[in-house]
Amino acid sequence: MRIHALTLDCTDPLAQARFWSAALHAPLAPDSDDDEAYIPAHGTTPALLFVRVPETKTAKNRLHLDLQAPPHSTRDTEITRLRTLGARLLADRRHPDGTGWAVLADPEDNEFCVG
Repeated sequence: MRIHALTLDCTDPLAQARFWSAALHAPLAPDSDDDEAYIPAHGTTPALLFVRVPETKTAKNRLHLDLQAPPHSTRDTEITRLRTLGARLLADRRHPDGTGWAVLADPEDNEFCVG
């Protein structure tokens, strides 16, 4: 057995997939639509499948993504870029010495961390 994709329930799969595609610099599958959108595995990024559900998120994620800035960027630069794409900063746990992380939320309030 292997993991085929990480699946995220959402009310707007295409919008969510577009956010994550831009956030991860990973291409969106051309057959993505309003009910299911897919980002194939890309480099070290696992495949992400976004599926329409009728209800909105009501509690903290049981699973979240921990992201790390690529070698050509910095954590703070990536946090700024993600916020420009539509992410919200929920908790700033960065320290002056460069350690720590930030907790953000994607456009449908799913938490993720950038360290």
